Amino acid sequence: QVQLVESGGGLVQAGGSLRLSCAASGRTFSSYAMGWFRQAPGKEREFVATVDWSGGYTYYAEYVKGRFTISRDNAKNTVYLQMNSLKPDDTAVYYCAAGPISGSVYSSYNYWGQGTLVTVSS
Repeated sequence: QVQLVESGGGLVQAGGSLRLSCAASGRTFSSYAMGWFRQAPGKEREFVATVDWSGGYTYYAEYVKGRFTISRDNAKNTVYLQMNSLKPDDTAVYYCAAGPISGSVYSSYNYWGQGTLVTVSS
């Protein structure tokens, strides 16, 4: 069992930056791949980024590539999402997830956090 708690969301102007954190409970955090997804109002949840258990493999959705960076610190049981050059279209609730593989689909993950809201103003 893994419990995930996101933090770091908030209101930011277009072009600004935010860093999201996701703290995980449990002693098996380092065995899980981690992912970030987001869900904008009225839209389906979509993939943002994933990192494997070691941090050595990362993969991004095209619409965030070059602007967002996913990383993890297994000693702190935490995964991060550094978001730069934010756009109004990035406005969404951001969720972190844990699962056995670094997938880009919802079904790759078994555990989900409650989400943190990111609002980007124009």
